[in-house]
Amino acid sequence: MSLAFPVVDHPSPALAAAIEERLADPGFGRYFTDHMALATWHQGSGWGEDSTGPYTPFAVDPAGAVLHYAQEVFEGLKAYRHSDGSVWLFRPEMNARRLIRSAERLGLPTLPEEDFLTSVRSVVTADQRWVPNGEGEKSLYLRPFMFADENFLGVRSAERVRYAVIASPVGPYFPSGVKPVDIWVTTTYSRAGTGGTGAAKCGGNYASSLVAQKEAYEHGCGQVLFTDAATHTWLEELGGMNIFLVTGEGKLLTPPTSGTILDGITRDSILTIAPELGLGAEVRPVALDELVDGVASGRIVEAFACGTAAVVTPIGRFHQEGADPLFLTQQQGTATMAIRNRLLDIQYGRGDDAYGWRHRVC
Repeated sequence: MSLAFPVVDHPSPALAAAIEERLADPGFGRYFTDHMALATWHQGSGWGEDSTGPYTPFAVDPAGAVLHYAQEVFEGLKAYRHSDGSVWLFRPEMNARRLIRSAERLGLPTLPEEDFLTSVRSVVTADQRWVPNGEGEKSLYLRPFMFADENFLGVRSAERVRYAVIASPVGPYFPSGVKPVDIWVTTTYSRAGTGGTGAAKCGGNYASSLVAQKEAYEHGCGQVLFTDAATHTWLEELGGMNIFLVTGEGKLLTPPTSGTILDGITRDSILTIAPELGLGAEVRPVALDELVDGVASGRIVEAFACGTAAVVTPIGRFHQEGADPLFLTQQQGTATMAIRNRLLDIQYGRGDDAYGWRHRVC
């Protein structure tokens, strides 16, 4: 039986003036809306206890399994307000399917795609006042997540699991705007290995990237790029984004996901729209040496990172321990910006949607 996530009105929702003040300068992940969706899974009876009610803290027992064994997964997507005031989602079914794959890898129950979509739409509809206008690339960021909610000490899958959706109005991920970022290439730390959880969207993957991200900051870089765990020969992804290289011939290069890289929805969208922008796309292993030689020779002229939060972010330089920085000749290049603008035009309703990616909520 499908979940309905019936709305329970908040007894004291935020005043219109407070929402207006927060939407004027939302930052990223600082404020949260009035409502959240909830559902609980029990071994034997499945999903139930679904509702969309007031945003409220969880009470987690000190013996809560998620605190000890990190059995949790999450997603990230946005709701966009178009110029006519309507609110839309971008490819939410892709997030639903990826959450299923992540849950399977972490030994969690899967939430049916239909129920995922219902939960997200329910929160957006209940809190549509919180969806900012599209000026300055503002949107409503949605965070569906699932975690072990059973109190026990023992290494096994939890028999009680909580699912929730919260929402946060956001501005651009990088508040300084669309500027090339410097990337630190680490060959010391690894994000994920073959057979691990690299393709799952789980907190452990991000936790393992933080020390490398700190290393990047110490070298004046904004993000870190990981190589493969076995040989540190092949490019994988950044701490929270996929990577693309652009050749002088107008070809996009990106590593295959192959179980160790998150299957990014923005990444998939870029591969789909590339031909309409006159760009070829090649998904294949890319060696670190190929990156170094390609930038040095001028064969690789642009590079960018991509993901739901930051959309498309140009890369200016790559840095490595003991090596001179690699400068991209087109640090905010034409291909990068064409891709970025095309995606934003689809998401905010400014351009045609030949792929059926937009889903109206209200």
